[in-house]
Amino acid sequence: MSRAKVFKLIMQSQRKTRSSKVIPVVNSEESKPTLDLSQFKSKPKKTLPSSVIKQQIKKEEGDIDIESKPSTSKTAKAEQVVTKKEKIIENKPSTSKTTKTKREHIKVEYDEEVTGTSPKKISKSMPNNWEKVLENLRQMRKNFDAPVDTMGCDKCSDDAASPEVIRYQALLSLMLSSQTKDQVTHAAMLRLREHGCTVDNILATSDEDLGKLIIPVGFWKSKVKYIKKTTEILKQQYNGDVPRTVEDLCKLSGVGPKMAHLCMKTAWGQITGIGVDTHVHRISNRLGWVNSKTPEETRKALEGWLPFDLWSEVNHLLVGFGQQVCLPIKPQCLSCLNRDLCPYGKKIKK
Repeated sequence: MSRAKVFKLIMQSQRKTRSSKVIPVVNSEESKPTLDLSQFKSKPKKTLPSSVIKQQIKKEEGDIDIESKPSTSKTAKAEQVVTKKEKIIENKPSTSKTTKTKREHIKVEYDEEVTGTSPKKISKSMPNNWEKVLENLRQMRKNFDAPVDTMGCDKCSDDAASPEVIRYQALLSLMLSSQTKDQVTHAAMLRLREHGCTVDNILATSDEDLGKLIIPVGFWKSKVKYIKKTTEILKQQYNGDVPRTVEDLCKLSGVGPKMAHLCMKTAWGQITGIGVDTHVHRISNRLGWVNSKTPEETRKALEGWLPFDLWSEVNHLLVGFGQQVCLPIKPQCLSCLNRDLCPYGKKIKK
């Protein structure tokens, strides 16, 4: 048999074998491959020895990761150097104690009250022409014929009484003088003196009788209560006498800074401050000596620049001037010697 016939027979047998095979029909859903999840199951972690853990921690905190290959780029090298410096600073133990930031010291200045004969010193500029204005005030007050000159609080005490009684009467006259004209205050003090103006006698007087004696002073009902409370304190705490300090005087019922400073002058002969009433407050602002809203602000402002040796004079001078010339309503600016120096007077002239 020739080779060609043999090859032909082999090819035919192979074709018959292929055609005899049956291809099974498989469902499409079943044909999907099944994923073996067993390989993804977590394996139990192995507990590493403490020495190995420490080595790993040192590697992580090291300057350069040992397992990673060093970068060849210049930027990467620069980042590694910066990281190295930062880590050295962070991991470097502190050899010195933590230094706290020292706060800047702030000097706190307090508004000190004058308790003796020494004035408080506040550097403030003096008003223009204040000495000329003061001299004109003295000239206009040279006759001393204002109500304050003859019926002021320093004129209400009984000079023949004991020193303690004189001081007590001076205090009562100041308490009555608030919001009251000097003429009314002086008349009320004369009635009290005739009744018996002593600590023991006032305490023995009923509120009703005391009110009848001091009427028509301003706010007489309140002043009756103040006088009784204050007199009781003097009896219990000061042996019937008047306190010797501004601080203690201001603790008394119905006594403020103005009364306290004037009482220190009248009762004890000590200058501790300027007594500022409605006249002093009004005139000081009109003259431009101060720019204040309350008598207490006026007192502090005046004491800030007015020489201490004038403190005793200025109250008496301005009160009388306010009673005669610089009136609250319709002041007599045309007859005032300070009409060309006073800011208020200049406005009136216009």
